[in-house]
Amino acid sequence: MTDHQDDTRAAYDGVVELYASLFAHQMEDQPFARSIIGAFAELVRGTGNLRAADVGCGPGHLTAMLHRLGLDVTGYDLSPGMIRHARHAHPELSFREARMEALPEADGALGGILAHYSMIHTPPEELPALIAEQARALTPGGVLLASFFGTDRTAPEAGTRPPSEPHRFDHKVTPAYSWPVDRFTSLLTAAGLVPVARLLHDPASERGYLDAHVLVRRLR
Repeated sequence: MTDHQDDTRAAYDGVVELYASLFAHQMEDQPFARSIIGAFAELVRGTGNLRAADVGCGPGHLTAMLHRLGLDVTGYDLSPGMIRHARHAHPELSFREARMEALPEADGALGGILAHYSMIHTPPEELPALIAEQARALTPGGVLLASFFGTDRTAPEAGTRPPSEPHRFDHKVTPAYSWPVDRFTSLLTAAGLVPVARLLHDPASERGYLDAHVLVRRLR
């Protein structure tokens, strides 16, 4: 785990300004992602616990979006460079350096967790523990929105048919994994999270993977 974490941290530290310039206005041309993030925020507000975490927050653009949607949100990221940028860009918000596998939150503290393409670099064998950590931090009734690259149809890099296993590919920053949506959802349910909704739509990039969003709730 250490090598993977160190490599990911170094990769994102090396592209902070470029990454921020590319994604600062990311949601403007992504109506489907905007809609499900809005639904996520509404469900969090409905729990009565407005505390939320944007895990893998990067330059903080979605942390700011969740704040505008009425949540008391903290952005967490592995990369100290990303955290410095986020604090400069959004000084009114809270950002902390932390790993998703060890959130500095008490058990049941959060009404919601947004993981927007922030689990994609985690090797498949490590993902169950990462998801269990998110479930631990959610209050009963709390919601998690996980977004990732879906392989529920043929992708140019993934062979001639939709794969049944996660697929490692060369992400522009550091290696990442795409997932069959049912397989990814099964990891969420194994952690005691109950599916609420899923959204699959055509990608905004040349990779050919679907943009996949799965919304789940911790019942108890």
